[in-house]
Amino acid sequence: MRETPRAEPPQPRPHRAEAHTTGASCSGTPHRSDGRPPHTPRGARQPDPLGRPGTTPPVPGRPALFSALVALAVVTWQVLVHGPLARLDERVSAAVVDTLPRRLTELASDLGNLTVALPVLAAAMAYAVRRGRRRQALFAGLAMVCVPLLVVPLKEWTARPGPLEPWAHGYYPSGHTATAMVAYFGAAQLVSRRLLPVAAVLTAVTGTGLILRGFHWPLDVLASVALCLPLLCWPVLAARYGRGRIRGGDAWRTGSGGTPSRSTDGPTS
Repeated sequence: MRETPRAEPPQPRPHRAEAHTTGASCSGTPHRSDGRPPHTPRGARQPDPLGRPGTTPPVPGRPALFSALVALAVVTWQVLVHGPLARLDERVSAAVVDTLPRRLTELASDLGNLTVALPVLAAAMAYAVRRGRRRQALFAGLAMVCVPLLVVPLKEWTARPGPLEPWAHGYYPSGHTATAMVAYFGAAQLVSRRLLPVAAVLTAVTGTGLILRGFHWPLDVLASVALCLPLLCWPVLAARYGRGRIRGGDAWRTGSGGTPSRSTDGPTS
C-alpha cells in the first residue's frame, strides 16, 4: 500500500515578519513579531477634556474656551445695561484705586504698552523661526494682530467711561491687558513652556496695575482675559501638534532595510 506523502510545514518567507505568532506562553495570542510594544498603546492615550479617548498631545480645553466666551458675553451685557455686576465693579474700583503708590502702579501698567510687550513677542518669534518653527511664530503674530481688531470695536460699541475720567469713553475692554496677555503668553509658548508661569505673572501685574492706578475697571481687565484666551489657542495648537508630529514619527520613516531614514518632505515649519 502506497503511503500518502506528508505535507511539508510552511517555511518562513525571507524578509517578511510573521504578523501573528504564538506567544511565549503558547496561548496563541497575536503579538508583534519583533517583540516591541505598539507605538501608542490604547491604554496610554490621553483622553480629551470631555473624557473621550484622544491622542497625544490633547486638544486644549474646550470647556475652558466655552466658559471664557460665556463670561465675556455676560460681562459685556452687564456693562451695556449698567446692571448689578457693573455697579459692583464700580464700587470695587472706588475702594482699591490709589491704595498703592502711583509710581508703582504706573510701572506695572506699562507692561501692557506696545513699546514693551511687542518687542518681547517679536524676539520670541525670531527665535522660533530660527529653530524652524515658522508656523507657530506666524500664529503668534496673527494673534497679536487680532487684538486691536477685536478690542477697538468693543470699545466703540460699549463706550464705557473710565474710573478717573467719566467724560471719556472707550475703556472696555482693556487693550493693555490684551496686549500683555497675548504677547507674554505667546512668547513663552514659542521659547519654552516653562516660562508660562512668568507670562501669567506679567499679565496679572499688568491688569492689577491698571486697576489700582484707575486706568481701567476690574471688569475691563477680566473681559480682556476672556477675550484673549481663544486667541492664545492658535500658537498653542501649532506648537503642540508641531512637536507631536516630529516626536510621533511622521518626520522619520522606515526604509527597506528596517533602519530609520529622514523623510524627504522636510521638517514641519
